[in-house]
Amino acid sequence: MSYFLYPKVAARNNSAMSTHETRLTWKLGNRAFRHQEYGRDHEVFLADKPLAVSAAAEYRGNPELTNPEDLLVAALSSCHMLSFLAIAARRGFTVQSYDDRAVGTLAKNDEGRLAITTCVLHPQIVFGGPIDRAQLDSLHDEAHHACFIASSVKTVVTIEPSA
Repeated sequence: MSYFLYPKVAARNNSAMSTHETRLTWKLGNRAFRHQEYGRDHEVFLADKPLAVSAAAEYRGNPELTNPEDLLVAALSSCHMLSFLAIAARRGFTVQSYDDRAVGTLAKNDEGRLAITTCVLHPQIVFGGPIDRAQLDSLHDEAHHACFIASSVKTVVTIEPSA
């Protein structure tokens, strides 16, 4: 069975459902451009709203700012939640709240390259009525397969919901 969650959006080409653009800016500033010295802080513009970003602290980044790895994990978590909510609503379940603590692991992949190899979602969901474990598992399975972001990455995404 196919689950199409959103209405078709006009796109730039016939096969695209929608396009998503960001803008990124970085400047050297007054530092030397050497591997150990240049600044990693930059801005990403999402719909012309700036988001301050840096490398992860382990890679000489600014620990006060969001890093791309966290953004990827957040995108996987958010996409799963949005898919889950749409499917739950279509099935007649009422979701009162949804809280997730997602954990992504940066490690060497099968090719020996650093990658976010796994992402474990830990959603805690409060429903407005009864739901059994089989129904919950089915909702999560459908949501995982409907998630655009999970379908776009090699990362192994696991959902470990709290009962």
